Amino acid sequence: MTITDDLQKLLDILPQDLQEILAQHSQLDSLVEVVLDLGRRPEARFPNGAEYLSEHPVTQAQIDICVSKVGIFGGDNRAGIEQTLHRISAIRNRTGKVIGLTCRVGRAVYGTIGMIRDLVETGKSILMLGRPGVGKTTALREIARVLADELQKRVVIIDTSNEIAGDGDVPHPAIGRARRMQVARPEQQHQVMIEAVENHMPEVIVIDEIGTELEALAARTIAERGVQLIGTAHGNQIENLIKNPTLSDLVGGIQAVTLGDDEARRRGSQKTVLERKALPTFDIAVEMHERRRWVVHESVAETVDTLLRGRQPTPQVRTVDESGKVNITRQLTAVNGSNGHVVNGEESLVSARQPSGWRASGKMLPLQAVPNNTSYPSAQSEFDRLLDQSWNNDNDFGFTESAKSGANGEDLPLHVYPYGVSRHQLEQVINVLNLPVVLTKDIDSADTILALRSHVKNHAKLRQLAKSRHLPLHMIKASTIPQITRGLRRMLNIDEPGITDERELQLLLHNGTDDEMDALEEARLAVEQIVIPKGQPVELLPRSASVRKMQHELVEHYRLKSDSFGEEPNRRLRIYPA
Repeated sequence: MTITDDLQKLLDILPQDLQEILAQHSQLDSLVEVVLDLGRRPEARFPNGAEYLSEHPVTQAQIDICVSKVGIFGGDNRAGIEQTLHRISAIRNRTGKVIGLTCRVGRAVYGTIGMIRDLVETGKSILMLGRPGVGKTTALREIARVLADELQKRVVIIDTSNEIAGDGDVPHPAIGRARRMQVARPEQQHQVMIEAVENHMPEVIVIDEIGTELEALAARTIAERGVQLIGTAHGNQIENLIKNPTLSDLVGGIQAVTLGDDEARRRGSQKTVLERKALPTFDIAVEMHERRRWVVHESVAETVDTLLRGRQPTPQVRTVDESGKVNITRQLTAVNGSNGHVVNGEESLVSARQPSGWRASGKMLPLQAVPNNTSYPSAQSEFDRLLDQSWNNDNDFGFTESAKSGANGEDLPLHVYPYGVSRHQLEQVINVLNLPVVLTKDIDSADTILALRSHVKNHAKLRQLAKSRHLPLHMIKASTIPQITRGLRRMLNIDEPGITDERELQLLLHNGTDDEMDALEEARLAVEQIVIPKGQPVELLPRSASVRKMQHELVEHYRLKSDSFGEEPNRRLRIYPA
């Protein structure tokens, strides 16, 4: 991987004393940006933190000198340095005077798209998502160069802020043979996009920061004309775009649909649901979570449909190690909504329970978490309510009435009336083992009874009630996790798994926090579904040190090896086959 940054040209616009300090700095090669705010100490930011460069506050004269050395600030208050990729952003006061500068280092990184080069070569439109500073523009620049130079395509870059191809009339060499169209004002970006297609016959259009509804519509117009689109948008995940009415058209748009009675009954949903309106503008979406870890949705249409039906998608997770080797894993959805990974793109997926809440993760709130007294005063709020509900509408247990039956021929899911058995422990076992069982408080709607043996002996009326209603009566010795598990498995005619001793069940179903439960269940699914049967290593989600320790203990119980790797807070477990 080759990096060029013309860093000296950026240092040259800074005050002389700051130039000297930075020139001797040990982390100069990893400098991200320099911040100059009037009346405050100058600050240098690096990937691992920020530090002050001087004890003296920045003066207006210093800011004016910096401004005089850069290009003209556009309507978005951004300027550049000619023949470089650096970006200078201004903060103005109410009279328009510049009182602050953010001098960001622009780098051309050759080889940065090795993780998704195969996707770029398919000719499909690709949308890059990620938080600011994660490297979207850098990746976009390298994609444009590869398409133009190595794949010999006609590429036109819509460069609104001169950030992709640098400032000045001559574009930076980092974009190769690709052509660049500058945009006079940010609000004209959508017009320049259409102009590029109509006037210059491109095969590929590259757009940075699609942010308005007009730009989203222009992108759809371009895609419908058969032109490959490579673009970026702010947002960590596809869910962010679905919830954003301005940009939802990029992933096909969302509309409310009223179903007929039969169709609603077949789906097991309410009559008004949300569905995708049209084909997505972009075929593929890449979520840039970290610089070396990208999540790839190979079909945006399938991902959006899956999310609207209350299930979690199973995208690829692509990482690159220090040696440059790309590892492709498949992300699974585990019980309780936690995620695992299947290595090497295996397609076998784990039947999962519905997601358990999105507010903590920045996602959307499922139906049962919405308070009963919540009011939705506007049409947009009603749309949001439907969108929230659609994540939890699906009744997908993986069982149908005609497909499976219980021990006595009952249709699944099996309705169980518990008597003397801890309801909390029952729910834990049912949820973690994903059993097709529903607990009921009404004996008339029950298919069977699960009771403590000691309670049944002393309760003749319960025996008579079960006999009169022809309900099977299953008894367990004690209200413990292992006993409950064996009782439910017997009711469902499920064979005992290969590893189900009391210690394992206590590990899996101890009275821990939701995060601990999710982490342990994620590790169990990875071991039982992938590592043992397929002999493949599995990478889990990042967890805290205490939770990772519990995962290590569970893996040791299966007589397997595991290791922690990565830096906090992204340190995670990798489980290896025997």
